[in-house]
Amino acid sequence: MTAGSVARRWAIVLPASFLLGVALSWGNVPAAWILAGILASGASALRSGAELPLNRIVERGGRGTIGILAGVPLAGVPLAELAGYAPAGIVVALLIVAFGLVGGMLLHRTEPAISRETGVLSMLAGGSSVMPALARDLGADYRYVALSQYLRLLAVSMTLPLVTALFATPPAGDAGAASPAVNWWMFPVVAAVAIGGFHVGKLLRLPSPGVFGPLLLTVIAGLILPEAWTMQPPEFFRIYAFLAIGWMCGGGLSLPALRLFARQLPATMAFIVALSAACALLAWPLTAWLDITYFEAYLATSPGAIETALALSAEGGAGPVVVAIQLIRLLGVLLIAGWLPQILRLFGRH
Repeated sequence: MTAGSVARRWAIVLPASFLLGVALSWGNVPAAWILAGILASGASALRSGAELPLNRIVERGGRGTIGILAGVPLAGVPLAELAGYAPAGIVVALLIVAFGLVGGMLLHRTEPAISRETGVLSMLAGGSSVMPALARDLGADYRYVALSQYLRLLAVSMTLPLVTALFATPPAGDAGAASPAVNWWMFPVVAAVAIGGFHVGKLLRLPSPGVFGPLLLTVIAGLILPEAWTMQPPEFFRIYAFLAIGWMCGGGLSLPALRLFARQLPATMAFIVALSAACALLAWPLTAWLDITYFEAYLATSPGAIETALALSAEGGAGPVVVAIQLIRLLGVLLIAGWLPQILRLFGRH
């Protein structure tokens, strides 16, 4: 395929992605910009029968910004607060990760065309925007991972407000702390961390250096920068990062990949339902352990959709437990995902 034909395809995909993103955001669709990128680039790939290549620097910057976005909430919570909920958070993280590992291995057993890495990354609950980038680095089928992750994200995001409306909220709680203001003068700093963090991650031999390098730099910056400063990227970066992930996943779509996903759709939906039920049951002992309401425990153990869970917790006056346990779980999921090949090899030897 010539450079001219690729440029013509991008001339259509770019405005289509933006218009779709605006429309989906206006309709409050979860992961609107990622979905817009997948739909626009996927339609181009399927229509032409050829993959839509994404510029290497554009892809690296998008993955680096995803790492920054994952690191910002970790840097924003005091270590003492996280430490207080660490035992409960670790138990929750281990159980949810174990559920994802078992589900991914079962998916691989039922459909050998899906590798173990692809199956597990598809089923791990949390970090849905990071998983396709990690899948790309780990040699998994990032297209299948993206479709499975965003199906779960959509299901959890749509059901959380409906289910939590049935529970009593904490009797006395504030409306939640305000998010730090975005400093537009940090624009070049965010860009440098997003793109240059890859080299830091590679130097430190981190798994998936394009994601974990910027994440590490963001957490370090959050600890050393003054409180008024923040690494929270301007909205432009967030939209760009989500679109880049969507373009990466959608641009590689093909009819065989869609057929494989459709064939496994019943199993994927069954896993999402089973995971949601398991997390709901896990919330019951958490209420007694931490002396919190079931409303808070349910949001703390929700299988993904962390943005929706945190928004509902702030609206319902929940305490810091939701933020702390969700972040501990997210950190556990990201660590497991980053070291997945080594973990699977360890299980294989036993």
